[in-house]
Amino acid sequence: MSGLTDPPRWDGPSADPNDEQFGDIVEPATLASAGEYAAVLVGEPYDGAVIGRRGAREGPAAIRRELAGTKTHHVERGPVRSVGDLGDIDLPDGDVATVQAAVRETVAAVHDADAVPVFLGGDNSLTFPNAAPLLERGRLGALSFDAHLDCRAVRDGPTSGTPYRQLHEAGLDAFAVVGARHFETSTAYHEYVAERGGRVTTPEAVRADPIAAVEDALDALEGVDAVYVSLDLDVLEAAAAPGVSAPTPGGVTTRELFAMLGRAAADDRVAGFEVVECAPPLEDGDRTARAAAHAVAHVLSGLAVGR
Repeated sequence: MSGLTDPPRWDGPSADPNDEQFGDIVEPATLASAGEYAAVLVGEPYDGAVIGRRGAREGPAAIRRELAGTKTHHVERGPVRSVGDLGDIDLPDGDVATVQAAVRETVAAVHDADAVPVFLGGDNSLTFPNAAPLLERGRLGALSFDAHLDCRAVRDGPTSGTPYRQLHEAGLDAFAVVGARHFETSTAYHEYVAERGGRVTTPEAVRADPIAAVEDALDALEGVDAVYVSLDLDVLEAAAAPGVSAPTPGGVTTRELFAMLGRAAADDRVAGFEVVECAPPLEDGDRTARAAAHAVAHVLSGLAVGR
């Protein structure tokens, strides 16, 4: 049993025959065929662990919809090719720990397929099972684009605020956060990251030079065999991504984020990417899902450069 639902049908909505959109090139895939693609999409419709406002379970469908209408051509890298869709993870009923265990089992099989998984979330609690199978394959670094550090202690069970504490306790070798806000994460958690050699980069540093900021974060992951990249959409300025669990002012711009994601994905150590906390019910319109879809497009384009 794969633990995956059947992938949806993809169609590009444009009537212009010269338009090529992701809806025209994404193909249904299975675990057996995943190795035929450079990257495979995996949906994770779950928000049972959110500390703040829920709604992220509707993220995968909204991101797919917006991505289907996004054109495939990057001005500098050319068109994106070779993308499959494995469908959604078939999530069980139960508490967060039960869901994490089931996701980890399915995701391990996805990582075994010879393609880079791109997880469409869903809430941040699934970062742990999405990345944990990579810990069994060598030294792992995590690169997180997030307004928060998400290193809360796991006292009464895991939440969307605990994934990097869980990964550290499971053996994470290196950690870098880009876009972390002032006054959003408590001193104890900053100290936790610092004590483990983590690198934290603020939006001010990103604004000065986005590429230098992400390269500095990648340098902090020197010596690892694989890099797992996570995008929590609350890293963006709240006006650009209002449909998230915890929108806050002072974030990075979409332009800065897309440039950093493309550069990060071009690192040939990248073994997985996720976009989390896209919660369409929490906004009027589709700004957040559209930003998420373009983020995925930039990652897919960057992956093509790095391989």
